[in-house]
Amino acid sequence: MSVEAVTTTGIYCLPSCSARPLPGNVVRYGSAAAAEVAGFRACLRRRPYRSAPPVMTGPDLVCRAVHLISEGALDDHTEADLAARLGVSPRHLRRLFADHVGTTPDQLARSNRTHFARRLLDDSDLTVTDIAWASGFGSLRQLNRACREIFRASPTELRARRRRIDRLAADGGLTLRLPFTGPLDWDLLLGYFERRAIGGVEHVISGFYRRTITVDGDPGVLELSRVGDDRLLLRAHLPQVGGLIHVVQRARRIFALDRDPSAANQHLSADPILTSSVTAHPGLRVPGTWDAYETGVRAIVGQQVSVGGASTITGRIVERVGTPVPGLEALGLTHTFPEPATLAQADLDDIGMPGARASAIKAFAAAVDKGDVALDGRLPLDDLVAAICAVPGLGPWTASYIALRLGEPDAFPAADLGLRRAANPGADPLTTSDLAARAEAWRPHRGAAALRLWLSELGG
Repeated sequence: MSVEAVTTTGIYCLPSCSARPLPGNVVRYGSAAAAEVAGFRACLRRRPYRSAPPVMTGPDLVCRAVHLISEGALDDHTEADLAARLGVSPRHLRRLFADHVGTTPDQLARSNRTHFARRLLDDSDLTVTDIAWASGFGSLRQLNRACREIFRASPTELRARRRRIDRLAADGGLTLRLPFTGPLDWDLLLGYFERRAIGGVEHVISGFYRRTITVDGDPGVLELSRVGDDRLLLRAHLPQVGGLIHVVQRARRIFALDRDPSAANQHLSADPILTSSVTAHPGLRVPGTWDAYETGVRAIVGQQVSVGGASTITGRIVERVGTPVPGLEALGLTHTFPEPATLAQADLDDIGMPGARASAIKAFAAAVDKGDVALDGRLPLDDLVAAICAVPGLGPWTASYIALRLGEPDAFPAADLGLRRAANPGADPLTTSDLAARAEAWRPHRGAAALRLWLSELGG
């Protein structure tokens, strides 16, 4: 999300703002954080902090660093720690951020926290102290200082300015708006999750997606629904508000709210195999995930099994070794998904799948638990696929599918029979190598191409 700053007023806003300053007084920045570092403050009329967060389009390493920051990598760690996770020096990371983001990693993290706190001041009735913890600040004093530097007012003063329509009345739980940009086909995505819902953990009904989560070892519930052309509504029932900013970010990932499909649509519409799908479903996004480990287990169960059969078996795993959460039956929920360490040691005999597949699930869970497979977005696509393929019983299809759901835009399971059929309609399926060669033209949006081919295979 680029912003435009006006040198004569010291204010930045979205390019769509109704204000019309002289072009010579306007400076464009790649993000709100960069404008803030340069000394500009947010427009009080358009309130850019309420818009969808910026989408990073720079080098892959910078994009991964921005993702890790949004997941809390700098909450309790330093820029040096972040650089080490990414395999580069702190100096190199800061230089890349200066060139492509316009801030340091720490400055971006602080801007993210402060913008999230400002939204909570508008939308919720949480106390200012709770908002400090929910936004990832270490103390109330840090929140006060950040608000004064970025918004030129204290949190209390900012809350006093909120408009009557801003406050969300919550009927149980904490309610928040999740803005997004670009088209989003809510019904199509909701149907995707409904067919693959893990019994007891996920439930889709009447336009709502619900699921259990675990926050610092305690259970919670998320409910998402659509309330407009540019936003979802999140209702969160959580054991605590600390770190809420990261719960919200992970909730955004489920429906890929930070991945505007417009660029992929433009690229893929030039291919005659995909153009009709792009025209019919411009809002189709690659479904994300709350937990890539959970999705990985579901993918392994689904090898050579129907979608419905895989959901049934995964539900049995949850019932056997997941953690029961009483009182949620009315929401269609009963358990949280088993932790990797628990599943790695679980007895999966007589659960309805071959022993080799059960062993692969346990090996995958053990690899995630030990850190041999990192699913936090730090690894480049090829390294992630290689790490998953190193787990006994797992191959390129499973690895690519996990990467796809994790948000890797160029992941592509070329061995999938459905893709090989859909890419050559009316004739014999392509070979894996032929499909891989065919998919070169779809880079760097092969993930979106895969989803559209699957859709066409289903007659969508």
